[in-house]
Amino acid sequence: MTTTVAAPAATAPVAAARAERRWTQHGLLFVAPFMVIYAAFLVWPLLLGFQMSLSSVNIAGTNTGLVGFANYAEAFSDPQMWSSLWNTVVFTGMSTVPLVLIGLGLALLVHNLRFARWLWRLSFFAPFLLPSAVVSLLWLNMIYQPNFGLLNGTLGTDILWLGDKGTAMLSVVITTVWWTVGFNFLLYLAALQSIPEHLYEAAAIDGASAWDKLRSITLPLLNRTTGLIVVLQLLASLKVFDQIYLMTGGGPEGATRPIIEYAYEAGFTGYRIGYASAVSYILFVLIVIVSLAQLRLLRRREEARS
Repeated sequence: MTTTVAAPAATAPVAAARAERRWTQHGLLFVAPFMVIYAAFLVWPLLLGFQMSLSSVNIAGTNTGLVGFANYAEAFSDPQMWSSLWNTVVFTGMSTVPLVLIGLGLALLVHNLRFARWLWRLSFFAPFLLPSAVVSLLWLNMIYQPNFGLLNGTLGTDILWLGDKGTAMLSVVITTVWWTVGFNFLLYLAALQSIPEHLYEAAAIDGASAWDKLRSITLPLLNRTTGLIVVLQLLASLKVFDQIYLMTGGGPEGATRPIIEYAYEAGFTGYRIGYASAVSYILFVLIVIVSLAQLRLLRRREEARS
């Protein structure tokens, strides 16, 4: 008589597939609340905004007829749009480099200190916690005030820092650097603390100087953090609005007006929501292009190192 024994291994893939399917179903249930909120407050407004950019809708919600890409054509032919876009690019270029370098310098300073580290960390990061309105009013009324401001009083000058086309953008950049550099400082400090100490000890045994350690160990191991900071800073600078609007109102003579303020004026002063939406989507496409280009550049650097 022949006895046949079923191999339990044959049913193992089926059982594994069923278990995986159950986990998948439960996982979808877990993420469903987030997906609903994400779709309601991000995806739907994004689609609705694009639809509005193709119409002539005003702030009252009337005149909703479609005009196609006429709003985009008007925006591209409007010199004020290009001027505000250029101001945004100038602000981004002027603010990104010092925010990265100063953040790195402060992190290196605090990382190498041996006393009261908590005080230095708090001092450098505290301004980042302030609201934009507080920062703007502080610098506007206390630092840049022409008659009795701290800056003119210290330098013995009477410069209109925010009222002159030659200094307005630089003044806003200085305020922004003071306000937001603490975030980059914190990211760099966390990255520095994750570098193994034995690397520096081995370099010291080989006779490496402090500069050699910085150039050959610290900076290469901070490349990923630097890439992240640059991407985040570019995105934040391209979306600048608060401090410029509060400190200069886009002036003098539109010298500091960013593209978001231009869209704001078109929508809430000119009452042209459709045109303002088109300008906003032009900025959106620019931000996407910059982000993808930066991420691709970082990926190529990582591949070159590996």
